[in-house]
Amino acid sequence: MITDTADTAQRNLTGSDGIEVRWIMPEGFLELPFEADDLDELAGQLVDLARQALPGADEEVQLQYAAMCAAHYDEFIEAGVQYAGFVTTEVDGVRCTAAVNVSLMDLDERAGRNPAGFIATTMRHLELGQIDEVQLPCGPAVTCVGNRSASVDGSLTQSGQDEPIWTSFIQVQIPLNNGTVLMLEMGTPTVEGWDVFSAMFAGIVKSVRLFDDSGAPLVMPG
Repeated sequence: MITDTADTAQRNLTGSDGIEVRWIMPEGFLELPFEADDLDELAGQLVDLARQALPGADEEVQLQYAAMCAAHYDEFIEAGVQYAGFVTTEVDGVRCTAAVNVSLMDLDERAGRNPAGFIATTMRHLELGQIDEVQLPCGPAVTCVGNRSASVDGSLTQSGQDEPIWTSFIQVQIPLNNGTVLMLEMGTPTVEGWDVFSAMFAGIVKSVRLFDDSGAPLVMPG
């Protein structure tokens, strides 16, 4: 469950065995809703989001945008995404955008006593990008920097057809001692914004803090 605290931009979620995750999001992010009681409420929230994201667009484009966002929720559920936000800004006169997702996934049972090392080895084997092991305030983590191909829905392109697009990303996986992995990822299709967005994401990752069910701080071993 995510709790928004607008004054501090603090975000929270609680995983299994009562481990609470807290992190700080910068100002300016628009966040996809994850707390709707039913599909009608979710649809209304997504339309409101589309109006914020595309204030100058006509209603049809806003509805198409809301529908595009809705189409991703099955993927979110499958990937364990519990937070999704995006930001648009200008960098050196170029309009740039980035998305940040936070997920909880099951840790591979083969991870053993060095889960960060196991994750790093697996990701290197899969050739997902540049892999490094780092130490964060909350414990050991694995970073992956790479690129992947995606597509833009035809409803949002000038051609009216789906168009391929390359996204540069940074993914950080933090193994927790309850058999899960906290994953944070930033992706951007705009290379002009990479330095700004990667620095912003580094701040988000460094802000991650863990707490037990009594509110006491936790640091993962390793």
